[in-house]
Amino acid sequence: MECQECHKRPATLHFTQVINGNKTEIQLCEVCAKEKGYMTYPEDGYSLHNLLSGLFNFDSNHIGTQKKDSQFQQVKELQCARCEMTFSEFKRVGKFGCAECYHTFSSHLDPIFRRVHSGNTKHRGKIPKRKGGDLHIKKQIESYKSELQELIVNEEFEKAATVRDKIRELEMDIRNKQDGDQS
Repeated sequence: MECQECHKRPATLHFTQVINGNKTEIQLCEVCAKEKGYMTYPEDGYSLHNLLSGLFNFDSNHIGTQKKDSQFQQVKELQCARCEMTFSEFKRVGKFGCAECYHTFSSHLDPIFRRVHSGNTKHRGKIPKRKGGDLHIKKQIESYKSELQELIVNEEFEKAATVRDKIRELEMDIRNKQDGDQS
């Protein structure tokens, strides 16, 4: 597709604009997009490092431990004991110095993970159905077991019995599949 402005270069950028319910789509090359003011960034561009380090920059006034020294207040920055990397160095570089850094800075990583992973702090990867085998069923059983514990604590025994039956049914499915594979 060619640029709608100059009709010379290929369109590499697609802009969609909705104003008062009217949708306008524009296909532009990078040169025309800069000329029209659709793109404004430094000439040297942005690197992946700039993107990631920008995600790490959050209010970190609470990081470190505070030490009072007479009338002045000094802040001792959090630092890895093994590689001696500080948390501010980590934010600037975007990489840890060693494996121990994960443990040293662990209490300060949740806000970063939330920003990078859309609010999630735990990785829940996908398992291919073909290769996953019983993993999907086992994960469902674990989910039901935690739900069952919660129902028991809340004394919702009728719902707990229903969940218990679902667990038994899934466990029976796994056993039947294993018996079918062995014969």
